[in-house]
Amino acid sequence: MRKKTFRYLIVCAALAAASAIILLAASAQAPASPPPAPLMPPSLVPSATVNLMTAEGSAAFGAAWRTAEARVVEVEPMAGRMPGYDKTFDMQPHAGEANFDDSKWQVIEPKGLADRRGGGKSSFLWYRTTLTIPAKVGDFDTTGAKAVFTAYVDDYAEVWINGQMPRRSGYPSPATIQGLNMPNRVVLAETVNPGDKFQIAVFGINGPMSVAPSNFIFFRDAKVEFYR
Repeated sequence: MRKKTFRYLIVCAALAAASAIILLAASAQAPASPPPAPLMPPSLVPSATVNLMTAEGSAAFGAAWRTAEARVVEVEPMAGRMPGYDKTFDMQPHAGEANFDDSKWQVIEPKGLADRRGGGKSSFLWYRTTLTIPAKVGDFDTTGAKAVFTAYVDDYAEVWINGQMPRRSGYPSPATIQGLNMPNRVVLAETVNPGDKFQIAVFGINGPMSVAPSNFIFFRDAKVEFYR
C-alpha cells in the first residue's frame, strides 16, 4: 500500500512539473503586449509653461537630471534568420525601462541639458529624471489639468514615460518618436493631480545615422505645459 501511494505521489509530482514547463514555454512564446497608443498633444496656447532647463523650473518638479552614454553591443542573432547573417546588435543599457537604476549616472544641472555631449558621429545618450507635479505653477492650479512634456533634442529623440514608449506603427507619431530636429511633445496624462510622478527617460541620437555627422547631442528645449 505504501509503495502504491509513493508511486502515486511521484506521478503527481511529474505531472505537475510537466504542466509548469508547458506553461513556461507557452508564456515564452506569447507575443509581448503592444505598446500603448500615443495621445495627441494640444496645439493651443498652454495655460502655464515651465522651462525644465532652468534650476527654478526643474526644482518646481523636484527633477534631478542624470545622463549616461549608450553603446551598440553585439548580441546573439535571432533564431529563424537567413543563412549568412551571423551577427546582430542591441543598444545598452535599456534605460527606458521602469525603475531602471541610474543612481551611478552623472548628475547634471538643468542648464547642462544644453551642453554638447557624446563623441559626435554615430553616438547615443540617455537622459533620465522624475517629474513630480507641483500644486501650483505661479498662480495656476495644476489639479485636473492636462500635462505635456516636450523634449527637443538635436538630432533625434525617443521618449519613455513610466517605462513605456507610446507608439503606433504605420501612423505618424504625435509624440514619442519624431524625425530630424523635431520636438517630441508627449502627453503625460489627460488629467494630473499634485504629487503625481512621471519617470522620464529620453534617448538622444546623433543623426542622420547614415551620414555620421560631425556634431553632438544636446537639448534645444525641455519643458512641461499645462492645459485646461
